[in-house]
Amino acid sequence: MEQMKFVIEVEKAKVSKDGRPSVGPVYRSVFAKDGFPAPVEGVESCWDIFRLSVEKYPGNRMLGRREVVNGKVGPYVWLTYKEVYDIVMKVGHSIRCCGVEPGGRCGIYGVNSPEWMISMQACNAHGLYCVPLYDTLGAGAVEYIICHAEISIVFAEEKKIPEVLKTFPMTTEYLKTIVSFGKVTPEQREEGEKFGLAIYSWDQFLQLGDGKEFDLPVKKPSDICTIMYTSGTTGDPKGVLLSNHALVTFLAGITDMFDRVNEKMTSDDVFLSFLPLAHIFDRVVEELFIYIGASIGYWRGDVKLLIEDLGELKPTLFCAVPRVLDRIYAGLTEKVSSGGFLKGKLFNFAYSYKLNNMNKGIGHAEASPLSDKIVFSKVKQGLGGKVRFILSGAAPLANHVEAFLRVVSCAYVMQGYGLTETCAGTFASLPNELSMLGTVGPPVPNVDICLESVPEMGYDAVSSTPRGEICIRGGTLFSGYYKREDLTKEVLVDGWFHTGDIGEWQPEGTMKIIDRKKNIFKLSQGEYVAVENLENIYGLASAVDSIWVYGNSFKSFLVAVVNPNQQSLECWAEENGITGDFNSLCENPKAKEFILGELTKIGKEKKLKGFELVKAVHLDPVIFDMERDLITPTYKKKRPQLLKFYQSIIDNMYSAAQ
Repeated sequence: MEQMKFVIEVEKAKVSKDGRPSVGPVYRSVFAKDGFPAPVEGVESCWDIFRLSVEKYPGNRMLGRREVVNGKVGPYVWLTYKEVYDIVMKVGHSIRCCGVEPGGRCGIYGVNSPEWMISMQACNAHGLYCVPLYDTLGAGAVEYIICHAEISIVFAEEKKIPEVLKTFPMTTEYLKTIVSFGKVTPEQREEGEKFGLAIYSWDQFLQLGDGKEFDLPVKKPSDICTIMYTSGTTGDPKGVLLSNHALVTFLAGITDMFDRVNEKMTSDDVFLSFLPLAHIFDRVVEELFIYIGASIGYWRGDVKLLIEDLGELKPTLFCAVPRVLDRIYAGLTEKVSSGGFLKGKLFNFAYSYKLNNMNKGIGHAEASPLSDKIVFSKVKQGLGGKVRFILSGAAPLANHVEAFLRVVSCAYVMQGYGLTETCAGTFASLPNELSMLGTVGPPVPNVDICLESVPEMGYDAVSSTPRGEICIRGGTLFSGYYKREDLTKEVLVDGWFHTGDIGEWQPEGTMKIIDRKKNIFKLSQGEYVAVENLENIYGLASAVDSIWVYGNSFKSFLVAVVNPNQQSLECWAEENGITGDFNSLCENPKAKEFILGELTKIGKEKKLKGFELVKAVHLDPVIFDMERDLITPTYKKKRPQLLKFYQSIIDNMYSAAQ
């Protein structure tokens, strides 16, 4: 490939001569052409990030939540950096009073809150491993993590205390103390005492360390800061060991990137925290906001009230997963379609005009100020009125949703890519670069990237269009999987982390995620099928919200379960004189023919081979969800669970299509 605009080549390709996969050139961000950005002097640990911000910004608002008085919700009430620090010190001394020493494991369980962050900072202060717990990893995950990580103290949201008690007696070999973020009932305290555990309310625990002083241990960059368990699609969760160095290196890279595009983050920025703090995406964003002395406001834990919380907080940065942005998109397009002919015409004209200017390279703020003021201002107000950035991660964001939000939100919309093992952000699209639509952008300026060929899937890292497994090298990498050296050796080879994701370099140096290495199977005629790539293509059909494609190695064709787009299906039904609600439409054979036709049409447009075309579909009106254990908390499909759940339907589709 020729030299690319957004990356520079730092090592030449290695073409295979011994049967090993070929490896493409090593690239890094053009922003790092003079070397990777160095961490700020004096910042060697996550504790330093917080401690130094307390010194620089003691009176700044740090953590906020909505005040509820007599059942009525009010404005955000804030704790300053100094006030948070004082509580953190109390919590830390109380932890040490419970006999937990540096290097001990502390679990935190519950929805994001000031107490969650305070507990985490207390862990950082005393050199404890912070271990987030979350039940969305599947039944028994909380028990598994407590035992696997040998957690001795758990902080938990008040309503999660019963869930912790359910893990008794399996966890009581390790667990000795439980702290509620709220109150504790006499029955709960009695249950704990049965097993020799102490259970404290938040207020009681804060007083436990009164009059006691414990020296803070010296924290080294190589020290483990957190064990973050990942939601693997199969098997037990894996404990990802993240060091202080990895998190500090991430912050150096991401702040450098914002500075280079003249969009510096400052202490005036405000963040709405609602994605789980137990996941790396939200965790590193909150670390970034603490690093710059900015404000973090927590949602109320109810997705139905999220827009109201946005309106009250008025954040400048909004982080979301595609599922949330898809809902926002659907709500906005529905409002446009139901707003009448003239309003619809005005919106579509303003949209096309602004998008056309953005395609010419004009920044979103200058592309059509009049449209922003007259047509799109309500969208901006719906997100609080001050959002500068919308960041999407954890799963691919559909092109049409990304393009739409880039135009109507009056904010930068940026897709990113990363894993827990890489401290989240490894690629990030840049503001005002519409050419990056559908990609995850170039690498952040503190990692090296190369592609490794996957011959069995037809992906060649040294071809004119380089495709292969994404491999990452740099200071943001994890230190290994806890107690799983075998798994660590599988993915960390010669300093390179093998992600398992298949990427395709774009001509300008951005990365497009096109497949997953493990999602490959062989049909009965011997043809390999890369299923995730097919799902990405079929997902382009406007009548499809989500799709799971399945192939049996004893069969010669593919079948699929589709979550159809309700609006598209109902419009089709109306045009064809078919009555019934959404559920009954999904059972209608003609509706299945319509969806299958849409899939075939998009498949042929994208030049799929005959064996890659789906031959039968089942329409499920209920979107794939965590409640049925069909997707992970980061919205990746759990393929074994999907097969188990839909097995009888799959069997029927194969029988009917013989």
